[in-house]
Amino acid sequence: MRLTTQAGSPWREADFRTLFSATTLSQLGTNIGYVALPFIAVSALDASPGQVGVLAALSTAAFLLVGLPAGAWVDRMRHRRVLIAADLIRAALLATVPLAWWLGSLTLGQLYVTVLLNGCATVFFDVGSQSVLPQLVGRDGLVQANAAVVSLMAVANVAGRGAGGELVQLLTAPVAVACAAVGYLASALRLTAIRRTPAPASLPSGRPTRLRAQIAEGLRHVFGNRELRALALTAALSNLGSQIINTMLPVLFIRELHFPAEVLGLFWAMGGVGLLLGARCARPIARRLGHGRTLGLLGLWLAPAGLLVPLVGRGPWLWLAGTGWLLAMFKTGMDNVLGVSLRQRATSDALLGRMNATFRFLLTGALAIGSAVAGVIGELATVHTTLWVGAAFLATAFLPVFLSPVRTRRELPKQQEVSPAKIPARKS
Repeated sequence: MRLTTQAGSPWREADFRTLFSATTLSQLGTNIGYVALPFIAVSALDASPGQVGVLAALSTAAFLLVGLPAGAWVDRMRHRRVLIAADLIRAALLATVPLAWWLGSLTLGQLYVTVLLNGCATVFFDVGSQSVLPQLVGRDGLVQANAAVVSLMAVANVAGRGAGGELVQLLTAPVAVACAAVGYLASALRLTAIRRTPAPASLPSGRPTRLRAQIAEGLRHVFGNRELRALALTAALSNLGSQIINTMLPVLFIRELHFPAEVLGLFWAMGGVGLLLGARCARPIARRLGHGRTLGLLGLWLAPAGLLVPLVGRGPWLWLAGTGWLLAMFKTGMDNVLGVSLRQRATSDALLGRMNATFRFLLTGALAIGSAVAGVIGELATVHTTLWVGAAFLATAFLPVFLSPVRTRRELPKQQEVSPAKIPARKS
C-alpha cells in the first residue's frame, strides 16, 4: 500500500528529517575517507598510479558485483534495517585501518579488501535510501526532497573533503579514517529513530519470485524506456569522466605538484560547492525552462567546462582548473536533482529498489571502470594525459539526454501505477 504525506514541504515529515540527519553523518564519513584512504596509499604505502587506480576501482567494484541483485533484495526487505546494517558494517571496516596502522601491520592488500567490502555495504545503503525516500515524502515531494539530499551531499563534499584534508594534515591519515568510522556509527544510531518502516512491496499472486526474473524486470524497465535509458547513459559517462580525473588527482597533487593534503581537499571541496549550487538552482531553473529542457540545455552550456580541469598547475592554473571543476559539478548537481526525481516518478513502488539498483550498477560501475582506466593510462602515459581523457568524457556526457525525448519534457511524469507483472518483456 502506498504511503501518503502531508501536502507541502517534505520537512514536515519527521522520518524524512531523521533520514536527512543520518545521511549527513554518513556522507561526512564517506568524504573524509575519500581523502584519507588514497593519501595513506600514496604517502605511507608508496602506491604507484596503477595501485591507486586499483584502490579506487575496488571501492566501486561492488556495484558491478552485487549491484543488480541488491535491488531485488532491497525490494524484499525493510529499508530501515538495510540502512542501519550497512552503516554498522562500514564503521567496523574502516575502524580496522587505523588499528592496523597503529600495530604496524597495514598493507595495500588490507586497504583493497576494506574498500571492496565497504563498497558492498554502500551498495545497499544507496539503493535503500533512494528507495525509501518516495515512501517517506510522497511522490509530489520528490523534487524538493531530492534537492535537499543532493545539497546535503554537496555540503558533505565541501565539509567532509575539506575536513579530511585538514585532519590528514593535522592529525595524520589514520585519525581521519577513525573519524570517518565514527560518522558511520553515528548515522546507524540516528536511523533507529525512523518510525515508518513500510513492508516490502508484495509481488502479485502466482508471480515467480526468482531473483533472476526480478532483476530482469528492473533492467527492462530502465532500458525499455527512452528517457530512463538516456538518463542512465548520460550519468554513466559523466561518472566515468569524473572518476578518471579524481583517481589521478592525488598522484598529481601530492607526487608531482607537491601540494599538501589540504590543497587536494580544498580542490575537491570546490566541486562540492558546484554540486551545492546546482542542487539549489535546479528547482527554480526547471520551473522557468521546463524540467527536461533544463537537463538538456545545461549540459550543452556547462559540460565543456570540464576541459579546464587538465590545466591544473601552480598559481592561477590551479584556480582556472578549480573553476572548471566547479562548473562541471554544478551541472552534476542539477542532473542529480532533476534526473533522480524524474526516474523516481516514472517508477512504481514495487520496482523502486530494482530501478535504483540498475542505475547504481551503471553509474557506480562506470566509477570502477574509470578508476581502472585511469590506472592503466597513468602507468602507460602521463597523469596529465589521463586527466585529458577524463575531461573529454565529462565534456560530451550530456549528449544522450540532449538527443532524447527528455529535452522536450516540461513537467515530471504522473506517478506510474505499473506492477512488475505488467511490464512487457520487450518495448519498441
